[in-house]
Amino acid sequence: RSSGAMGSAPAQQLRALFYALPPGESSFRTVEEVPDYVEKSIPFFIAFIGLEFVVSWVQKHKLPGRINDGISSLSLGILSRLPDILFRSVDLISYIYVWDKYRLFELPWDSPWTWYLTLLGVDFAYYCFHRISHEVNILWAAHQVHHSSEDYNLFTALRQSFLQKYTSWIFNLPMALFIPPSVFAVHLQFNLLYQFWIHTEVITNLGPLEWILNTPSHHRVHHGRNPYCIDKNYGGTLIIWDRIFGTFEAEDAKVVYGLTHPVNSFDPIMLQLRPLVHIWKTFWATPGFFNKLSVIFKGPGWGPGKPRLGLPEEIPVITGKEVPFNPRVPAFLNCYAVVHFAVIVDFYTELLGTVTMLSQGTILLRIGFIILSLTSFGLLMENK
Repeated sequence: RSSGAMGSAPAQQLRALFYALPPGESSFRTVEEVPDYVEKSIPFFIAFIGLEFVVSWVQKHKLPGRINDGISSLSLGILSRLPDILFRSVDLISYIYVWDKYRLFELPWDSPWTWYLTLLGVDFAYYCFHRISHEVNILWAAHQVHHSSEDYNLFTALRQSFLQKYTSWIFNLPMALFIPPSVFAVHLQFNLLYQFWIHTEVITNLGPLEWILNTPSHHRVHHGRNPYCIDKNYGGTLIIWDRIFGTFEAEDAKVVYGLTHPVNSFDPIMLQLRPLVHIWKTFWATPGFFNKLSVIFKGPGWGPGKPRLGLPEEIPVITGKEVPFNPRVPAFLNCYAVVHFAVIVDFYTELLGTVTMLSQGTILLRIGFIILSLTSFGLLMENK
């Protein structure tokens, strides 16, 4: 029997966004009993995005983002979730396999100590994976999608990589030797959900919590392309790992968001694949076998004769006059894109709700239609 049946469902789901569901409300005997907290959070995502718009307008008399960038972020979010319609999460598949075959001992699923240990374990694994994703070029090619927005708002939180999940699972496997999959499945979702609300500029400083938790201020630094922001603040829920391992940086000069070399596209497929094409071309253009391997496994700023992570002085200087990629399109086209995108979101959520009743062929056709539509919106926003 699960012990997670107390309290009203909406209130529980809201607290799940802030990692505020204690062990007594979020401990389950089996993986099958663990709720899909992420899917149930979609209405709260929408509500908080609306609230951010209101607060930003009151605070600064401007909206927190742009239509083209917002649609691009949401398109990337949907695209990243499409494989989950066809396959079970690779994180859970690999974790359960190791648990079934190789676990050393079994911590009790209903113990608060197991719950808190898993919180720390999942967050530390995330820190390690996140840091390596910035320091290994082939992994950065996937993760850079999340950093490609030149805005910073709650839409940006949903801008996720299609490919990243196929490498992140490795870092969770040591926990499978002793932590039950049901406990892991809860914290995997909580860690992801917590990182939604920190993608905002409307929250400035949280006082003493800044010492322990990853906050909007800390995460703004992580998304900056200012030289002082590069490769800093990798934490998911906790900032203590950055303080321990020397990767912490407090928010200082005004943060300019995005990549040091902007992609300048709203096409979700292009945003996912262009960095891989760049690595492929650089690989073949770089002489020497070990240099070719370095193109793949050293930092994105590496080149022959340079340190592993590249030269800090080669990071472009921030002048404060940077202009985001923002092609002008007619107002009616923006209106059309918003309305049609809303239709596709409804189509996607309807697919999630009926997937068990559809044939594999129908599911693939619907996924193809969604991808075609999202790509079309991106190209329209670029005047193509």
